[in-house]
Amino acid sequence: MYENMFVNRLIHLRMQKGVSARDMSLSIGQSESYINKIENGNALPSMSTFFYICEYFGITPAQFFEDEIECPATLKKTFENLKCLSSEQLEHINTIIEDVKR
Repeated sequence: MYENMFVNRLIHLRMQKGVSARDMSLSIGQSESYINKIENGNALPSMSTFFYICEYFGITPAQFFEDEIECPATLKKTFENLKCLSSEQLEHINTIIEDVKR
C-alpha cells in the first residue's frame, strides 16, 4: 500500500519536473536504471537516497508525502517569497487567492 503511494508520488513529481527516470537516477548519483526500478516496484530507496530524492525535487521529506499538495516545490518557493511582503501586500495576495478559488 505505502509502496504504491511512494511510487505514484515519485512518478508525479518527476513528470512535473519534466525529467526522465534515467536523468534523475544519474543526477542523484545512482545507476541509470535506479529510478525505473523504483517506479516498477522492484526496489525502494534507502533513507539516505530518499533524502537525495527530496533534495533533487527541492522539497522536504514531509512535503514528499503530502500528496494533496500538487506542486510542493512551487508552494515552498511561493511561501519564501511571501515572507518578505508587508501585511498590506499579503492581504492583497489573499484577496487574489480567494477570488481565484471561486
